[in-house]
Amino acid sequence: MKIAIGILILALVGFGAFKLWEYWDKTEQNKTVADPTAGVQPQSLQGLPQGLEQPLKEAQDKGPDAFKEFIDNIKKSPLVKDPRLAWIELDYVVMVAGKDPAEAKRVFRKVKERVPTDSPVYPRVQSLQKTFE
Repeated sequence: MKIAIGILILALVGFGAFKLWEYWDKTEQNKTVADPTAGVQPQSLQGLPQGLEQPLKEAQDKGPDAFKEFIDNIKKSPLVKDPRLAWIELDYVVMVAGKDPAEAKRVFRKVKERVPTDSPVYPRVQSLQKTFE
């Protein structure tokens, strides 16, 4: 009888481990499907001269105010354009959301209006839409 109970316990533990692994595998697959921008590399998007990549990183590191000033300055250049500009502005939206939600919503609305559905930035706009509308 002891052997039968031992085999039953071992079978239940094995079944539980299998179900746990199955659940983990399903959640890992959902993570890759849930992030539509996972394959997009911002640096590969057109619209920002290579020489502005380092100043962009520095402005992001300095915080929302410096980042906003940087964005306002690069918008004046005819060399800076979408889709990279839209991505940079969405980075700003995410950065400023905790400090100034009204500003984040305003900038998000402007970006959303000008990003076409076939843009590589559009999946990111859709993923942020529920938060900023």
